[in-house]
Amino acid sequence: MQSLYIYNSLTRQKEKFVPLVPGYVGMYVCGPTVSGESHLGHARPYITFDVVYRYLQHAGYKVRYVRNITDAGHFEEEGRDATDKIAEKAQLEKLEPMELVQKYTNLFHWTMEQFNTLPPSIEPTATGHIIEQIAMIEEIIKAGYAYEVNGSVYFDVKKYASNYEYGKLSGRVIDELLTTTRELEGQEEKRDRADFALWKAAAPEHIMRWKSPWGVGYPGWHIECSAMATKYLGGQFDIHGGGMDLLFPHHESEIAQSTICNHQAPVCYWMHNNMITINGRKMGKSYNNVIKLTELFSGQHPLLTKAFHPMTIRFFILQTHYSSTLDFSNEALLAAEKGLKRLMDAVESFYKIDPILVGAKEIGADPNLEAKVNGWLAQLPVLMNDDFSTARVLATIFELVPVLNSIKDGITPAGALSASIILQTQATLRLWLETILGLRLVQAADQEKLQGVMELLIDIRKEAKGRRDFITSDKIRDGLAALGIQLKDEKGGGMSWTHD
Repeated sequence: MQSLYIYNSLTRQKEKFVPLVPGYVGMYVCGPTVSGESHLGHARPYITFDVVYRYLQHAGYKVRYVRNITDAGHFEEEGRDATDKIAEKAQLEKLEPMELVQKYTNLFHWTMEQFNTLPPSIEPTATGHIIEQIAMIEEIIKAGYAYEVNGSVYFDVKKYASNYEYGKLSGRVIDELLTTTRELEGQEEKRDRADFALWKAAAPEHIMRWKSPWGVGYPGWHIECSAMATKYLGGQFDIHGGGMDLLFPHHESEIAQSTICNHQAPVCYWMHNNMITINGRKMGKSYNNVIKLTELFSGQHPLLTKAFHPMTIRFFILQTHYSSTLDFSNEALLAAEKGLKRLMDAVESFYKIDPILVGAKEIGADPNLEAKVNGWLAQLPVLMNDDFSTARVLATIFELVPVLNSIKDGITPAGALSASIILQTQATLRLWLETILGLRLVQAADQEKLQGVMELLIDIRKEAKGRRDFITSDKIRDGLAALGIQLKDEKGGGMSWTHD
């Protein structure tokens, strides 16, 4: 098999992928913070690294894919609110913190199933690895790279930078860090503004708290991933993935902590997916343009004109290389939906061709056409080996669509392709579209038809209710309920629906 090349964020160049242990790959991806619903921005890294996971397995590697759950929602580092998000949200929803964590973990898992992402090999939680985090902090203190103040422990960035290359991943330098670090709670305790928390002393009102050698408190954000990655993948592993927004300070701090504890750089290949913008603007609560995944599935958001199937969203994300900015809009999703349907229609009709019957009626294969088809199929692994170029893979598969449609419409006889080529093409398309890219094409078609039927039934029910024909209205509602489809009357006379 051809060599795989990965763009390494650490070295800023594409490098040939050579795993530490032949035949095995260790991969860690920063998972969600389960203090609320996942949004569109969360979909990109998990779909991106799901394809990486799928392709590595296809390439014959035994992959241990570790993706954590951050369920101790405190973020006191640069770029994060200095609040315990999980405790704060739990009070708002009148839930116990771990009850809230379970609620949103379940919802996260459900959305990932809708996107057809494979579950990771191991899914550790931050709260389930407090012992490992404390042990790692003790090692850092023992090595002389951390200090304790009033029950909190901070990593000494300047001392680390005097012996190691701090900032290599993010491209930042110490002097820049000193001028850009925000004023946060506990800054006066630090020896230097660039230092970051490994452990924070908990105030009496802090709900999530654990005993430690430094008093009752809770771990810093960065130490969680270092501890879990080390436990399940060792002191050094192959791939670490995540969004570009995590590059600094999170991943930079992970490198520093793990290097001190494990006496070596923790990761061989750093991979970062780029951000999703909405209509050219960064997605953020301040812009009121954050779209939750459930809103995408239901269409219940001001920026959306309709509900979109998860496969449309997956297809939309994979049409752009993971390292490029992806601009989202309702129009872009409509275009992706149209493109996916065109692809699905062509492929599904081609799947129905029986190569044995074609062979019996063969009129003489067209060698030029066969050469084109073989050329396109042969390009797929070449493109994927170039830093997981899903966009170019899909573009190449689309080159086949006119040929498949021509056969479907009878313009090109099926016999123009030999039985062996038809069989090979069918198998290759199933492999790349379903197994590697993870696209459930048939479900996308069914959902589109269901969406149309539901819109028609909702209109009929609205008309029935408008003329006070409650027998018809209730019959539609109860009949759908028996099929596992629930209608919900919304404020203002609208209706939404969900199904099991």
